[in-house]
Amino acid sequence: MLTVLLLAGACLQGGPKPPAAGGPLGTDEARTSVSRGVRFLLEKQNADGSWGTGTAESLFELGYSKASFYAWKMAGGALCSLALLAVDETPERRVALERSLGWLCEQPLPLRGNDWDIDNTWTWLYGFIAVVRAAQDPRFAQGEWPALLEKRGMEFYAGLERVQEPKGGWGYYEGPVVSRRPTWSTSFATACVIPALVDAKALGWGIDPAVIDRAARYVRQCRLPSGAYTYDLDPIPAISGGEDINHVKGSLSRIQTCHWALRRAGDERIDDERIRWGLERFFEHHRFLDVARLMPVPHESWYRNAGYFYYFGHYHAALAINQLPEAEREAWHARLRPHLVKTQWQDGASQDFPGSFYNVTYATSFSILALQAGLPGGERIR
Repeated sequence: MLTVLLLAGACLQGGPKPPAAGGPLGTDEARTSVSRGVRFLLEKQNADGSWGTGTAESLFELGYSKASFYAWKMAGGALCSLALLAVDETPERRVALERSLGWLCEQPLPLRGNDWDIDNTWTWLYGFIAVVRAAQDPRFAQGEWPALLEKRGMEFYAGLERVQEPKGGWGYYEGPVVSRRPTWSTSFATACVIPALVDAKALGWGIDPAVIDRAARYVRQCRLPSGAYTYDLDPIPAISGGEDINHVKGSLSRIQTCHWALRRAGDERIDDERIRWGLERFFEHHRFLDVARLMPVPHESWYRNAGYFYYFGHYHAALAINQLPEAEREAWHARLRPHLVKTQWQDGASQDFPGSFYNVTYATSFSILALQAGLPGGERIR
C-alpha cells in the first residue's frame, strides 16, 4: 500500500517525468520495452497467479465497496493474461501464463458492489476477452484447458447478458434509475468486448447473436457526424461550449476502439479510409491525452479527457492499425511506439491514473499489447 501511495505521490509532484516522444521508433525499441514490461509482470505476480491485493491501496479510491476492488483485481489479472498470451513464449512466461489463467478460471466471481457501483462489469468484459483469446490459442487446445476456458467463459458471458442495459451497451455505474438490470453504459466499454463475442460465437460457444447485434447497434448510434463517438448514448448528445468530451479531441481513444470493434463485427462503413482518419486525429491531437495522463481527478483535463484513456486508446489504436493493409502498418506502429516507450518507468511498469495496483497492471498490460501488435506474431492480438 505504501509503495503505491508513494508512487502516486511522485507522479503528482512531477516525477518521474518521462521524456517527450521523439520521432518514429523501430521494432528493436519495441522489443526492449515489451521485455521490460513482461519482466515487471513476472516479478509482481502473486504465488496464486494473480496480481495485486483486491483491497483499497490508495486514498484516491475511497467510497467503493470491497467487491469492486476484487472485481478490478480480476479484470486486471485478465489483462495480464492477455499480455502473456501475446508475447513470445519462454518457459518462465509459460508458467506465469498458466498460473494466471488458472486463477482467472477457478476463483469466485465478483459480486455487484452496491446499488450504483457495478464495477464487476469490468470482470465480465475483460475476463471474457481473456478466456476467448486463450481458447483460440493452440497452446491451450489440449487437456483440461478447452473445457475449463469455455466453462468460465460462459460464466463471464452470463454476467454480460445480465447487465447488458436495454439500449444494448455495458457500463460500470448505475443511473440515473437504479435497477437490477443497469440503465447506463458507455461506447468504449461496449465496443471493447464485441470482437470477443464474435470470436466466441465462431468457437461454437452458446452466444446469442442478438446480444452482439444490440451491442454493435449501440456503438453505431454513439457516432456523431464529426466522426467522434459519444461517451454514452443520449438522445441529444452533450456538446456544449468548446471543450466537451464528445468533441473529436475528447473522443480520440474511443474512436479507435469503436472503429476496430465495428469493423470486426462486419460493419462495412468502417473501411480503410475511416480507420486512417481516426488514426490521423489520434496523432494530430495526441497532446490532449498526454496532459491528461496521471491527472488525479477523472475528466479534469482538456476536453474532459481522463488519464485512463491513455493506454486503453493506444492498445486499440494498434488493433485498428492491424486492420489496414499490411504494407502500411509498420509506418503507423512506428508513430505509435514513442508514446508508449516514453511513459515506461525504469522498472518496466506503466501507469496512466493514480490509484490501486490494478492501475499499474492494466496500464502495463495494455502497453505490452500495443507494442507487441506491431511486432512479428502480432496477428495473435485481434
